[in-house]
Amino acid sequence: MVERLSRGPASVKELAQPLSMTLAAVVQHVQVLERSGVIVTEKVGRVRSCRIEASGLEVAQRWITERRALWERRLDRLGDILDEPDIDHRQAPTITEEET
Repeated sequence: MVERLSRGPASVKELAQPLSMTLAAVVQHVQVLERSGVIVTEKVGRVRSCRIEASGLEVAQRWITERRALWERRLDRLGDILDEPDIDHRQAPTITEEET
């Protein structure tokens, strides 16, 4: 749905057409996306139109970037530990608050 909306606004019915989901399921997905701030909807008459909300995507991008950095630090540390010679790797390393 987000991919489709990245090309421009669409009605809920248009979003549902290529999907093997009921219209009710698509409406539920749209509601979740709207509550999370990723899309904005507007009802004109009987048609509900949806469009991307850039600021919502920026929030998601920041969260993903933070998580990626966290896991890269953790995996780098694991690589360092595994590269250390003559260490018994069966003991769990201590992770500091900075590394989490």
